[in-house]
Amino acid sequence: MQIKTIMVIGAGQMGSGIAQVCAANGYDVYMHDLKEEFTQRGMNGIDKNLSRQVKKERMTEDEKQETLNRLRPTTDLDDAVHADIIIEAAVENMEVKCNLFSRLDGIAQEHAILATNTSSLPITEIAASTKRPKQVIGMHFMNPVPVMKLVEIIRGLATTDEVYEAVETLAKNLQKTPVEVNDFPGFVSNRILMPMINEAIFTVYEGVSSPEDIDTVMKLGMNHPMGPLTLADFIGLDTCLYIMETLHEGFGDDKYRPCPLLRKYVKAGWLGKKTGKGFFEYESN
Repeated sequence: MQIKTIMVIGAGQMGSGIAQVCAANGYDVYMHDLKEEFTQRGMNGIDKNLSRQVKKERMTEDEKQETLNRLRPTTDLDDAVHADIIIEAAVENMEVKCNLFSRLDGIAQEHAILATNTSSLPITEIAASTKRPKQVIGMHFMNPVPVMKLVEIIRGLATTDEVYEAVETLAKNLQKTPVEVNDFPGFVSNRILMPMINEAIFTVYEGVSSPEDIDTVMKLGMNHPMGPLTLADFIGLDTCLYIMETLHEGFGDDKYRPCPLLRKYVKAGWLGKKTGKGFFEYESN
């Protein structure tokens, strides 16, 4: 199965990052979002990222222009008919994803693969909303996509070897390192990462230490490049809470119970860097 044309659903930080990496590695890419202002914002972000690469002499101006020329922003979901693979990077909500995959199933070519960039939701359940569950797979990129090398490739219950191999080859062509993962809540990355972040939040909640000192312990004592509370702020505390709730519901084990302080911050609108305040304060953009 040869992949030449890719559609990315979602022009936000993850979607535009995926679209950029695909275009930079020679693929024709449709980048879809609901409104033209969203796709334009995504294109502006990609242009800025590529200009930074030119300034650092990691690519030429011609290479930047060639990459941009391979990108086609669109608000028309019917453009999915042109794609060999569709990578969904929409909001992390099961109902939204299932509705979207059901629609894409009716538009996409018979051979097309439907992939989701979900960070925690079950691939098998998303696949069940289509008539092609064998061609549905998880392709979980890490943020920021142009920088991070890992891609978790998650098989659904029905995903075929041929589809897995095509997506694995695609990930390698994007200069990423693919890791095969089975369909369990949180996969590997978030099943390990989120409970650690949640435990760090409990450590604040119980007054064991300050957020600054907890992050220092993990950076200097465990050699982490970034402390767990800073990382939580960058991920978004609402996203952290959502993933913890997915783990708690999926496993039915109280070791995944979200810390009450995490819930409190989310209810207060303290979501981390994107709102200017979380466990730390940030200058507004």
